[in-house]
Amino acid sequence: MHHHHDHKGNKRGLIIALLITSGIIVLQFIGVLITNSMALLADSAHMLNDALSLVISLIAMIIATKMASVKMTYGYHRFEILAALFNGMLLFVMAGLILIEAYERVLHPASVNSLTMVVVAFIGFVANLLSAWQMKSHGDVHNNVNLRSAYLHILGDALSSIGVIIGGILMTITQWYMVDPVISGFVALMILRSGWIVVKPAIHILMEGTPSTLNPKEVQQSIESITGVIDVHDLHIWTITSGMDVFTCHLLVQDDLGSQQILQETLSKLEKEFNITHATIQVETKG
Repeated sequence: MHHHHDHKGNKRGLIIALLITSGIIVLQFIGVLITNSMALLADSAHMLNDALSLVISLIAMIIATKMASVKMTYGYHRFEILAALFNGMLLFVMAGLILIEAYERVLHPASVNSLTMVVVAFIGFVANLLSAWQMKSHGDVHNNVNLRSAYLHILGDALSSIGVIIGGILMTITQWYMVDPVISGFVALMILRSGWIVVKPAIHILMEGTPSTLNPKEVQQSIESITGVIDVHDLHIWTITSGMDVFTCHLLVQDDLGSQQILQETLSKLEKEFNITHATIQVETKG
């Protein structure tokens, strides 16, 4: 029930953020045509990428709710992780394109309507903060990798908007238009950083890595502390999707003690101490 509530909140946060972002994209592209600003173009391209990432995250969230089947025994939860990975890769591509355009602008500087650029960037900044707040207040941006990827897209864009605002103010005061490609380069680096923050955990999950919140040694020692347990081996912990960790192990127990009781105690300990509810344990005796 709690998972259903989180899913509903995550979905609502994404939809609200998508509506806000879509409205601002139109304004920013009009602003680009008026101002001729490379930095504002980078910021608006980043926001367009945000909207795309929100759509992908939303689709992934809907697909992830499909029931498990004979062919997909774990269901479609992993689709959210694939969406997060795709969003991260999109950020890398976007950053590369912006850096190329920034380099071209350095070679061929152009005048910029800096005052209008500041106004448009400020509106975009406020919209990003509003979107981020909606996602954080309605969804789980800390534990859901898919939602976190979309959330970081939005935050990255808010930071890049600050850069555009500062650049616009500097150009208004100094008329030094070389600031424009410099700021757009800064925006690209921010986008690259956001991309890596999204891609790294997604790859870790897809590679069946141990969840960052769990230490296998601690889990093993906890199980071995149970009366009747001789040894724990072939222990594996991995993640299907955010908040859904899976555990397997072989449990060597004493012959004269009830193996079913030990098994139930182990399952209970895993759930209470480590929040692991999907566990498969093979019980073995010395005999």
